[in-house]
Amino acid sequence: MLSHLLHLQGIDSVVVESRSRKYTEERVRAGVLEQGTADLLTETGVGARMKREGMVHYGVELRFGGCGHRIDFKDLANGRAIFVYPQNKVVADLFDARLAANGRIFVEAADVSVHDFGDASAQTRPKIRFRANGQPQEVECDFIAGCDGFHGVCRPSIPAGALTVFERIYPFGWLGILAEAPPSAEELIYAYHERGFALLSMRSPEISRLYIQCAPDEDISQWPDDRIWRELHIRLATADGKWKLTEGPILQKGVTGMRSFVVEPMQYGKLFLAGDAAHIVPPTGAKGLNLAASDVLVLSRALKEFYASGRKDLIESYSKTCLRRIWKAQRFSWWMTSMLHRFDTDNGFDQRRQLAELDYVTSSRAAAQSLAENYVGLPME
Repeated sequence: MLSHLLHLQGIDSVVVESRSRKYTEERVRAGVLEQGTADLLTETGVGARMKREGMVHYGVELRFGGCGHRIDFKDLANGRAIFVYPQNKVVADLFDARLAANGRIFVEAADVSVHDFGDASAQTRPKIRFRANGQPQEVECDFIAGCDGFHGVCRPSIPAGALTVFERIYPFGWLGILAEAPPSAEELIYAYHERGFALLSMRSPEISRLYIQCAPDEDISQWPDDRIWRELHIRLATADGKWKLTEGPILQKGVTGMRSFVVEPMQYGKLFLAGDAAHIVPPTGAKGLNLAASDVLVLSRALKEFYASGRKDLIESYSKTCLRRIWKAQRFSWWMTSMLHRFDTDNGFDQRRQLAELDYVTSSRAAAQSLAENYVGLPME
């Protein structure tokens, strides 16, 4: 996305990707776009397929005590919505756009390393070294954007002690499945249950994405398909028994641990961290992809001003600008997670408190509006 934004501003860039294009376009990840992210894709010319195939949702359901309660985005968030459109399709659309513009992309790059980025005032230019098709390569540049994920090379390349890490590890994970089954509801359902959280989501009118809370080190081999469906039926059931969960062949399944993670600052010299390289959120609030989009939008505008006028203030304030939104998204994601999941230390008091909070959110317009505004997305800058 950053390369595409820079191209639109006449700024040259090179993308170095350790995976194959096929891998990036098939990997199942986030599927909820905030209104601002969807608008950004449309405004920059890569939103045509999203508008054709994406599903627009104007609400979500909170289900507890066997009853569903809809949070109406259209009413509570000034008509804004979310778009269900898988991240792998966003990546494919961006690949198409960059290749159509003759953008330089190295895929399946090996032995990637970054160098000479530490001094923002130095005349030495940063370098990225890697191997492509078995041959050594070096890219010399003005700046490096570390958009290489939580396990990438950029953040660990920053000297020890330069970054402060803020982290929370949650005592549970999500067992997620992708099923060849029409979604059992028109909108996402977040379910609080005494056996643990469950989420009904979707990727298309034919494919459902569902999750159940589990141990972070759960052995997936102990979860045959029939056990997963049985647990989903229990946790998503309504008291009147009228709502039905549609089953189908499970195409993929896996367990994902959950954490909140932020590093400060998000820049060091001429190296800028963006997306998962700088922050991780639990998926409950659907913020990961959207925060990454916001990061690169901020960075692209800062670089535009630098090249147009020599201004450095926006570059120097990149981290501060991004972190203001990131911490609000962290707060929201933590709040959604703590409200909907069962914790190992839960007692009667904590369970009643969670139910009271759910009752308050679904009965108070002010509380519901806060959830709606955060869910559809706060301003991207």
